[in-house]
Amino acid sequence: MNDFSPDTKAVLLVGGLGTRLRSVVASRPKPLASIGDRPFLELLIRQLHYQGIRHLVLCTGYLAHEIQKELGNGGAWDVAIEYSKEPSPMGTGGAVKFAEPLLRGLSHFLVMNGDSFMEIDFRELIDFHRKSGGIATMAVLRIKNEMRYGTVQVTAGGRVSGFKEKSDDDPTGFVNGGVYVFNRTIFRHIPEGPISLERDVFPRLIDHGVYAAEQKGVFIDIGTPEDYARAQVLCDRLYEVACRKQASDDSD
Repeated sequence: MNDFSPDTKAVLLVGGLGTRLRSVVASRPKPLASIGDRPFLELLIRQLHYQGIRHLVLCTGYLAHEIQKELGNGGAWDVAIEYSKEPSPMGTGGAVKFAEPLLRGLSHFLVMNGDSFMEIDFRELIDFHRKSGGIATMAVLRIKNEMRYGTVQVTAGGRVSGFKEKSDDDPTGFVNGGVYVFNRTIFRHIPEGPISLERDVFPRLIDHGVYAAEQKGVFIDIGTPEDYARAQVLCDRLYEVACRKQASDDSD
């Protein structure tokens, strides 16, 4: 039986401008870029649904009306979607803060970037977070970095000790996979207004306990034309992974 609480919520950050992808996806918000014949965001919705998370909050911004028109209330995927539409660009941290009214009463919640997909067991991630006792947990992975990502420095006990800017001297370090579990106390550490989770919030939280959970499955970030093209090649595999129930999940 699925042991997610009925009010477990996932926050999807889908408000970015997607400027790097404009050359190939000019007229749609990046999370609606087609993978095969369906929008990329459907991958994330299906993945959450198949693992038993049915309450979603979409933090929209750029072309918000297009996302809401495409997804509606989520009924087509048997999920319930609420929208938090930011009035102006607020960054990843600002978007989470702005969605706080939709997350009241929750002890913790899941947060996901809307332009990347990771093979992950959400229950295992949330259990890891609960056991760690920290304020935040991030899913990390080792990939060929090619200077595109900064790295996350992690102790032997799984605690994040620091962050390193993009460089060419650590091509095999951990990178942030864009999937998190946050305690609601995180709102005390996110000021109002535009702010970045990655650059501004996480470094401030290190003393409050940020933990990293390594993932080893498929990962794709469609932020560049090259990786968007790679996602097309991986389309069937991505949908297979998204619709796979995890071994720990015997829910309907």
